[in-house]
Amino acid sequence: MPTYVALLRGINVGGSKVIKMADLRAILTAGGCADVETYIQSGNAVFAHASRSPAKLAADLEQRIAKATGFTVPVVLRTADELAAVIAANPFAADVEHLHIMFVAVPLAADALAAIDGKKFAPEQWSAVEREVYLHLPGGIGNSKLAGTVMKAKAMAAATARNWRTVLTLDEMARRRGTVKPAGAKPTAAPGKPARGRRRS
Repeated sequence: MPTYVALLRGINVGGSKVIKMADLRAILTAGGCADVETYIQSGNAVFAHASRSPAKLAADLEQRIAKATGFTVPVVLRTADELAAVIAANPFAADVEHLHIMFVAVPLAADALAAIDGKKFAPEQWSAVEREVYLHLPGGIGNSKLAGTVMKAKAMAAATARNWRTVLTLDEMARRRGTVKPAGAKPTAAPGKPARGRRRS
C-alpha cells in the first residue's frame, strides 16, 4: 500500500478547531488508514492506505473528520515520493532555518501569485513549484508580511504551512516505512516523479 503524509489545516492553533492526536489517529484508522503515526499537535499524520487516488482519499478523510468533530478541516495529502520531491526541489537550501513551505491540494495556475511583487518584501523571498510555495522568512513567519500576502491569494484558500524541520521529520517517518503492500499483491513499478516547473519571485 502507498505511504501517505496528511497535512491538516488550521487545527489546534488557538481557535475552536481542536482535535486530539489520539482522536485523529482513530478517525484515520476507521477510514482504512494503516499504521497511523502523528507528529506534534498541528495535524500531521503518516500512514499506509490502499487508495491510489489521493484526491478521493483526502475528500473521504475530510468528511470523516467533519462527521467526528463537527467542523471542516482541509486535508492536504502527499505520497512519500512526492514529499521527497518537495525536499529535493527546495530553492533555498542555503538557509533552511528560516524556511516554511505552504502546501496546496492542486497545482497552482501560472498566474495564481502573479500579483505578488517579491521585491517589496525583501529580504523575504518566495518560490512556487507546482503545489508548493517555498517561503524564505529571515524574520520568522509570525510577523511576515510576505506570508500574510501569499495566504490571502485565492488559490491559497486551503493551503497549510509547515516549517522545514517538520517537513524533514515527516519525510523521515515516511521513508523508514518503505512501501507497504497488501498480502498477495503483485509487485508494481515505483511511480515516477512528475516534472516540476518552477516560478520564482
